[in-house]
Amino acid sequence: MTTPLAGLKVIEIAGLAPAPFAGKILADFGADVIRVDRSTAVMNLDVLAANKRSIALNLKSPQGIETLIRLCEKADVVIEPFRPGVMERLGLGPDVLLKRNPRLVYARMTGFGQQGHYAKMAGHDINYLAISGVLNTLGKHDDKPAFPINLLADFAGGGLMCALGVLLALQERTKSGKGQVVDAAMIDGVNYIGSFVYNMNKAGALFQTPRGTGQLDGGAPFYDCYKTKDGLWMAVGAIEVEFYQLLLKGLGLDETKDQLPEQMDAASWPKMKALFTKLFSEKSQEEWVKVFDQTDACVTPVLDYYSMPTPAPAPKLLRTPGLAVPQKEENADVFLEVGGQSAAILKEAGLSEQEIRELVVKRVVSGAGLEKASL
Repeated sequence: MTTPLAGLKVIEIAGLAPAPFAGKILADFGADVIRVDRSTAVMNLDVLAANKRSIALNLKSPQGIETLIRLCEKADVVIEPFRPGVMERLGLGPDVLLKRNPRLVYARMTGFGQQGHYAKMAGHDINYLAISGVLNTLGKHDDKPAFPINLLADFAGGGLMCALGVLLALQERTKSGKGQVVDAAMIDGVNYIGSFVYNMNKAGALFQTPRGTGQLDGGAPFYDCYKTKDGLWMAVGAIEVEFYQLLLKGLGLDETKDQLPEQMDAASWPKMKALFTKLFSEKSQEEWVKVFDQTDACVTPVLDYYSMPTPAPAPKLLRTPGLAVPQKEENADVFLEVGGQSAAILKEAGLSEQEIRELVVKRVVSGAGLEKASL
């Protein structure tokens, strides 16, 4: 069975989570993703390494730089995760690589972008959320902003948007025959993902200020999480009128008989939230699941990752699906041996046995399968 990206060769410079996630998306849908590791590393703990290969190169040596350039000459995509200017100082900037391979898609994964006030500063997910304006929309009323671990900027605004940019550039290449630079800044990506929130706030609809007082950010009783009798949680998202009626029915409430306020009466929301909190605390999560299962009340249990199957490539393509996560051994997708495929990768790039032997002797390259070449 073929995969959508079969035949696509990607060079991924080893880095932190966002860039490896972009590489993982491409690898999971069939691309040959080669991770370039430091030759001094022993083991790279990378939970995003499934379906990738590794070559270990010393990029502090001229020979290591030239070897990577030769790999990129035969590649379709390169993904680099460094701050602005790092690849240029190494002699691996887009001007150099695109000159050697005009069809190359050169993806740059940064936090604050290539230019601007924060461009050369260090940062993490929380900082990109903060500067983008998205963080200020998250959290409860009269409380500090709440950040959803590092999912929004790192993975959604970063890795996912980077992979999208790569695919867009590859699609354009089919018409122009030319590669280009993909500037994937997490601050830009998460800001774009927040378009709905931004535009709704600008229009003065749905969301309100301060945060935590609107329909979707924790202000409404019909869109929140409630603790159950056994200390677990139920998630409620009954926005539409007909869904809200089913929520009330499941909770044993009658809007007319119990003289309940109108659903959209914001002044009554704190009172209704207190009532919902009391009712949900009277049954266990399992009991509430039985009440609401297979109904349109939009009430579901809050599960943990251990209750769910292993994440799989998404979206699902029925004719050309992505690759399954390797299950050969425990942690198979966590540890990718640094340089584990160095020999094969160099041969595929067209290097001769003599050239490989010289790289090994000079400690430019290391890894499995190179023992004979060093003799």
